[in-house]
Order: sequence, then C-alpha cells, then structure tokens
Amino acid sequence: MMTRTAQTDAAPVRAARTGKGMPDTVLTNAKIVLENEVIRGTLCLAGGTIQAVDQGNVALPQSIDCDGDILVPGLIELHTDNLERHIQPRPGVDWPHAPAILAHDGELASTGITTVFDALRVGSVITTNRTNYRRYARPLATEILDLRARGALRISHFLHLRAEVCSETLLDELEEFTEADRVGILSIMDHTPGQRQFRELDKLRQYVRGKHGLSEDAFQQHVAAQQALGDRVRTAHEAGAVAHAARLGAVLASHDDTTAAQVRASARLGVRIAEFPTTIEAARASRDHSVPVMMGAPNLVRGGSHSGNIAAADLAEQELLDILSSDFIPGSLLSATVRLAEIWDDLARAVSTVTAAPARATRLADRGRIEAGLRADVVRVALSGSLPVVRNVWSHGRLIG
Repeated sequence: MMTRTAQTDAAPVRAARTGKGMPDTVLTNAKIVLENEVIRGTLCLAGGTIQAVDQGNVALPQSIDCDGDILVPGLIELHTDNLERHIQPRPGVDWPHAPAILAHDGELASTGITTVFDALRVGSVITTNRTNYRRYARPLATEILDLRARGALRISHFLHLRAEVCSETLLDELEEFTEADRVGILSIMDHTPGQRQFRELDKLRQYVRGKHGLSEDAFQQHVAAQQALGDRVRTAHEAGAVAHAARLGAVLASHDDTTAAQVRASARLGVRIAEFPTTIEAARASRDHSVPVMMGAPNLVRGGSHSGNIAAADLAEQELLDILSSDFIPGSLLSATVRLAEIWDDLARAVSTVTAAPARATRLADRGRIEAGLRADVVRVALSGSLPVVRNVWSHGRLIG
C-alpha cells in the first residue's frame, strides 16, 4: 500500500480560516483511500457532499484529528439477507416490522454500510406449509419506503428483488412493484433442487432437513415437487423477470451460475452482475462476458463457502473477483476488505470492491468514491492488527455513528 503525504493549504481550508464557505466537517491527519491510491491528508465535508480532498494536515477549531485512521467511502451493500433475521429472530417468532427495519438499518450503519439494496424474495410456493415461502415482499417494501420517506432511516435504502424462478407466484408478485419503488436490482434465482447452489442434494438435504425438521421421505417429496415446478415454470418466469426488470429500471443479476452455459444464458438475458458463481468455470465465463463477479464476504472471511462452492479467496487470487457482498453478516464486509487487501497487497483496490465497483454496477454515479462533489458518505476505520474497527460513519454528511 502506498501512502502519499504533502503539506498544502487548499482553498476550502483557506475559506474555513476566513469564515467563507466553511466546511461542516473537517477530518484531518487521516489515511484517505481514493479509488486508486491512498494519501495522507484532510477531507472537508459540506452540505451533504465532499467539498475537497487535500493532502497534508490542518489545525482548525472544527477539525477532527483522525490520528492516522483510515477514511474510506461509505460501503455499498448489494445483497443482504440481514433484514430477515430481524423480522424473524427465532423460528415461529414474527417481530413487528418497523422496529425490525430500524434495527437492521442501525446495524448496517454501525458496520460502515451507508447504501444498501435490501434483498426481498419475490416468488412463493403456496401449496405447501413451508412458512419461509410465504408472500411478504410487497408489504415489507412499503414499510421500508415509508420509514425512508419519514426520515427515520440512517442510511440510503434501495430494493433488490430476488426473483425465485422455482415458485408459483413470481409474476403476480412482480406486478405489485412500480417504478417509484426504488428497485435497483432484480436477480434471477433458481433454487430448483439438483442445480446451481444446490446441485449437490446432500447439501440441500442438510439445509432443508435441518431448518424445517423434515423426515427423509418428506425431503424426497419436497425435491420431487420442486423439480416438477421448476421444469413447468422456468421459461415463462425467466422471461417475465427480465421484462419486469426493464419496466422497473433495475439492473439484472444472475444468481449461483455454475457452468459456462448458464453464464452464456444469463448474458443473453442482459445480466450485468454475477452473484455468487459457484465454480471457477462460471466466474471466468462471467469475466469473459464483461459481467462483474460478486462473492460473499463471509466466504472470504471463513476461508470457504458454507455450501461447498468455490472459495472467494481462490477467485481473488486468480483475478476473478470484482464486488463483495456481506450476504448474511453485515460486519463481514469490512473484515473481508482487509483480507482482500492482504491477498492483493493493495488497500485501494480492495476497498473499491465494496464502494466504487458496486456503485458502477448499479449505476449510482453520486457515491462510492472519495471525490469532490460526491455524496459525503464516509467511514473512519482503525485497524487493530487485521481487525477493522469502525470509529465514525457519516451518511450524506450527517454523523450517524
């Protein structure tokens, strides 16, 4: 990691000294992570945006001495199931949604995430009693957007609709969303047993029987029913999901591509993000089609996939990893970034996988980098060995943690 330090007296600092155009917040004596390098200097925030990035340190009445801590752009999370844990903290326990959303929002803020695409499954199976397949996306989305409109949320929320192909209600549920719903991503998922993430039925057996307490006979019946359903609806549901993504203005993502053929099929649909490819073959094919590869931060932190798929570290070492997602552990995003910086020996490049790269993939041009004129989403991080410790978080220039 290269750090440049210089002593300058930039215009915003001079303005602050004269009382003209004074920044709201001045962060000095910091390692500032830019998109392609790390500098030592001062960051000025004003009116919800980044006013200036200056090399060198200043001593002003409103300055915050960062004592050499790292400043990174606010993290951008594209795929998280974290809200589900707050809504149903234990099996059979349905927690009130508004406080659950606030707790989810606060947890993300505490880990340095300032923009989130809340993942909501659309597509339910209503002919069985599996409660995790009930319809829930539309009312929950309405509650998230209502809290946002009321100014109750600390960070910026968009929606990520996870379109489950192997379902009975997908197209009906997608019809319930409009262009006003801040749907930024629509991912096409196919959890039909025997393919993609659950191509190994032993892994699926462990997951389903463990979570739902099914007998072996009941598990076999579940597999047969889901396979028949997937075969019946796959073509229509994929086409419908693509059409709805275009209608909503959402970026299209694939999910758990396993083979080069599946990647080619995803590319033909117009996919722009490859979520969690399960093999190096699929990751390499995604790169060949100029589709950025997103992997789970927990995979990188743990040293492997909990589903037995390709390790994120292997993809990083082969230059096949572009974006990290916290998936089901918000705090994993910064930890994985530090691990990635060690693999690549490049902090700026690692930080880009959780800031600039996800911003580009979702067409968010106003954030993801520390640059004058962009949103003042900034995180102050200290390192205790290899452990990142969040000191402060600013969202749109407002101190939220």
